[in-house]
Amino acid sequence: MQYVSLLYLLAFLPLVLLAYGLSPQRHRWKLLLAASYIFYGLLSKTLIIYLLFSTISIHELGLWLNACQDGEKERKRRILWYGVFVHIGLLAVLKYSAFFLESLNAVLPLALPVPSFVLPAGISFFTLQAVSYLSDVYHGRIRGDESLGRLALYLAFFPAIVEGPICRYAETAEELYAGRPLTYKNITFGAQRMVWGLFKKLVVADRLNIFVQKIFTHWGQYSGLVVLLGAAAYTLQLYADFSGCIDLTIGTAELFGVRLPENFRQPFFSRTASEFWRRWHITLGTWFKDYIFYPLSLTRPVKALGRKARKTLGRRLGQTVQVLPPLLAVWVCNGLWHGAGWNYLFFGLYYFVLIVFGNLLEPAADRASHLLGLSREGGIWRVFQTVKMAAIVVTGELFFRAEGLAAGFAMFGSIFSGWNRAVLTDGTLLRLGLDACDFGVIAAGTLVMLAVDLLHERGVCLREKLAQTNLPLRWTICLAAVLAVVIFGAYGAGYAPVDPLYAGF
Repeated sequence: MQYVSLLYLLAFLPLVLLAYGLSPQRHRWKLLLAASYIFYGLLSKTLIIYLLFSTISIHELGLWLNACQDGEKERKRRILWYGVFVHIGLLAVLKYSAFFLESLNAVLPLALPVPSFVLPAGISFFTLQAVSYLSDVYHGRIRGDESLGRLALYLAFFPAIVEGPICRYAETAEELYAGRPLTYKNITFGAQRMVWGLFKKLVVADRLNIFVQKIFTHWGQYSGLVVLLGAAAYTLQLYADFSGCIDLTIGTAELFGVRLPENFRQPFFSRTASEFWRRWHITLGTWFKDYIFYPLSLTRPVKALGRKARKTLGRRLGQTVQVLPPLLAVWVCNGLWHGAGWNYLFFGLYYFVLIVFGNLLEPAADRASHLLGLSREGGIWRVFQTVKMAAIVVTGELFFRAEGLAAGFAMFGSIFSGWNRAVLTDGTLLRLGLDACDFGVIAAGTLVMLAVDLLHERGVCLREKLAQTNLPLRWTICLAAVLAVVIFGAYGAGYAPVDPLYAGF
């Protein structure tokens, strides 16, 4: 049962919402917890045991941390590291052991047996939430929760468990447990956001899937503009799919009066690689910053490296050298978090290099723009930076989606050979699984997404504006949005169901 399935949208969610509204407030959290475990059980069946283990273990470890006295820092540290080792170790074994053993067999004259594990849905997401909970208890930001039910609901809340956003205990646990009453505003705003997510997922992302799949699966048959269009199409597909599913997640939570953290903030209007990752998958980026970058930055070896580098290279370069180890750790983890493959590791290192060189070249860019008389806040410079970032992101996503690192380099190299603009008009594109109507729907859907993002970038809240219109116009717009999803969604004959892309990461 996926978020975009009819079973979820027309049966499961309405029944949960109805039962929630009829339940006494003190029991509503129990209903949400039961619904979450039913949802996850239908999705993962016996693999639900991993979620149960994670929940019970962090509950007990949190209480253990509570019991430590103020002076028992070493004991608390051992408890924390034990919990981190167990959870990250379990994730590593299930998700990465086959990749590392296959790599060892390829590099060394070995024939190590390679295990095959079935990966529980959402394990990457609920593992990070579990680790953040333990870390926050250890640092005294929160106390270990004595209620196993509240902690279980925080970890398993059904809209967020498969694709995020990655929530913090302090942000969502009490909201989920409060059992707030259903309100007209929450239901209408939540439903509107869900429809918008369905539009992005079904009309744009799923329709692009056939085209993207064809090019990346049979990449050796294509070159030049076709490969470039395939990479651009995948970038659009991934954004529409992931942000659309996040809209569904946040919209579903909003129905129950729960506010989940935002995960996207118009990333394609970014001007630098650093800014892009502050706008794309925001909760993952902040998790890495808070639980990997900052802790590593405060270790003695890294601080000693910084002092030595500043003395030798000067203040600016010294600071850059000091952040290199924690920044490298963040981007290695970012790449591998998305998947067990060399192309994912390359994807992380790609952004690491871009961010480091971007920081180093910033003074030179300032001087160059000053000499050329260009305002770095002016329209020309902003257009240049936006186009530059589009090229960077599309290149990165090409390697991210490629069938391995070698395929990624081959596809990237093929962009610069066999360049033929005639493919735009000679019918080549129409032989890649989509017809002219499909491309027309994708183009129209993309323009709608762009217009909405432009308005959001300017601080316009469309749902608030819609709420201020008269009732007939409001319902006409809402009905038109629903009909657009029903009529133009990519499902039925000729379209294969597409699972949410980030559920696989």
